[in-house]
Amino acid sequence: MARKFLYFFAFCIILVIAGAFLLARFPAELTRLAMVPTAAFTPVTPLPANAYEDPKLWYSRPGIGTSDPARWQPAYAGDRGLLPTPAEPKQQFAVFFVHPTSYVNRASWNAPLENGGDPEAERIARIYLRGMASPFNAATEIWAPRYRQATFGAFLTDAPEGRQAIDAAYADVREAFRFFVSSVDPKTPIVLAGHSQGALHLKRLLAEEVKGTPLAQRLVAAYVVGWPVSPLHDLPVMGTPACTAADQTGCVLGWSSFGEPADPSLVLEAYESAPALDGKLPGAEPMLCTNPLTGLTGGTAPASANLGTLVPEETLEKGTLQPGLVPATCDKRGLLLIGPAPEMGSYVLPGNNYHVYDLPLFWANTKADVARRVGAWKPAR
Repeated sequence: MARKFLYFFAFCIILVIAGAFLLARFPAELTRLAMVPTAAFTPVTPLPANAYEDPKLWYSRPGIGTSDPARWQPAYAGDRGLLPTPAEPKQQFAVFFVHPTSYVNRASWNAPLENGGDPEAERIARIYLRGMASPFNAATEIWAPRYRQATFGAFLTDAPEGRQAIDAAYADVREAFRFFVSSVDPKTPIVLAGHSQGALHLKRLLAEEVKGTPLAQRLVAAYVVGWPVSPLHDLPVMGTPACTAADQTGCVLGWSSFGEPADPSLVLEAYESAPALDGKLPGAEPMLCTNPLTGLTGGTAPASANLGTLVPEETLEKGTLQPGLVPATCDKRGLLLIGPAPEMGSYVLPGNNYHVYDLPLFWANTKADVARRVGAWKPAR
């Protein structure tokens, strides 16, 4: 169970609710008290096989038009200097994007879909998509499903209800993915992307729906961001190698961003003690770290290589691109260090954890990375 990984992200909420003193003495107990549902788990009825034919079950898909949050395009702030504009892909491609946890209500284990869903979770999900799915907006098609995601507290408990909630969320994502595959031209290359809970579900999709199938030949890249990926215990099960070249296709990219000085102790403890896809504990093995400024596994790059960070306004609903703002270095633990903590708003988590900003920090480079890999992709012969 990956529950400990998200303890860290609940701490900042508990800090406000219960105060630093109580949190220091009873962190696990207070986290569970504030976030884990107390209601009995209600089995989630599987969606009908044709459920995702309904446009209402998608935040993004062809035909939505100007209200599609993933199609938002930020502008650059001020003079861009001599930095190049990210190239547009020269061929069509389709993106399947799974958004991170926006449902934190402890009234139920899974987010509702009926009657428009939970209003606050829906609002936050659209904000996430504007900031995190928009780097992929050069795609011919972007598909981002609504799904009955596990509530935040489901990751913070060893109770079977937590695992059941996560499995139910994955089942929705899987059904949405199958509809996506059936809807996209079979000759079109695909990009998979997701963040946090969305990235967790992508890992399983790659292992169960892509590995060993014709889809693997169509995979340009998988951006599995904001959730740990073990090179030894996850990637072989996923059947997809790490990206070790900037124009490599059929590979995985992933990173977790920290400003300096960084205190990633809780994240590392969770990673070491949570079973990977092969059922084994990663231990002290470094997690996968792609440097988003170079597109390579590991290494360092200066801030001058950053084509544009999406710096949000306080509400995260709008923002502007600022080039040259942050560098990137993969350290020996597999964490992505971004230098002295930049000002990105009030959602930086304790320990200088820039989890919410993993993709916005490297917005323009991610867009350029996608274009480069799509351009290098070749159909199977």
